[in-house]
Amino acid sequence: MKTIESAGIITFYIKNNVLHFLLLHYPHGHWDLPKGKIEKGETKKDAALRELKEETGLSAQLIDGFEECLEYFFKQDGSLIKKTVCFFVGVASSDGITLSHEHIGFEWLPYDQAIERLTFDSAQKVLEQANAFLRVREK
Repeated sequence: MKTIESAGIITFYIKNNVLHFLLLHYPHGHWDLPKGKIEKGETKKDAALRELKEETGLSAQLIDGFEECLEYFFKQDGSLIKKTVCFFVGVASSDGITLSHEHIGFEWLPYDQAIERLTFDSAQKVLEQANAFLRVREK
């Protein structure tokens, strides 16, 4: 079975004292978090930062203490593929996006709206975990 390893950043920006999370709109119609394949020789964190830059033009400062990985299976060209995605949390350097050709849109949304907009349960779960992590850090 083929395996794919990816990494991403649950990216947020604080606007009017409210956390806003970045969601990307993919050509297949789903909404998800920024992520992409880990290239040979890259660490998970390096890949996550590179993918964020490539997909959005953004830089982010990663916040230590959060790493959540999820696994799922999908079929591609008749073959079963196991995908592992590890997410980190990072604060964006700005909210200005330069969207790559891989996406058809983006939104910065407060948590309640972001959790509803995400298409996949796994993305909702990891956003929920990141939001809880950030709330604890605020106290």
